Amino acid sequence: MIHNFFGKEVKVINLGLESFAKDLKTQDIKVVHVNWRPPAGGNKKMIELLAKLKK
Repeated sequence: MIHNFFGKEVKVINLGLESFAKDLKTQDIKVVHVNWRPPAGGNKKMIELLAKLKK
């Protein structure tokens, strides 16, 4: 299966750091950038509080 992977066009969905997407584009790789960040900046306590608000 791994042999087939390298013979095909690479397409990437990039989450987070836009610089990764830019680097891929400079290499003519098809890439879609999604500007994603963890909820509450990744702060566990804030995530728990937000989860309570959703209920």
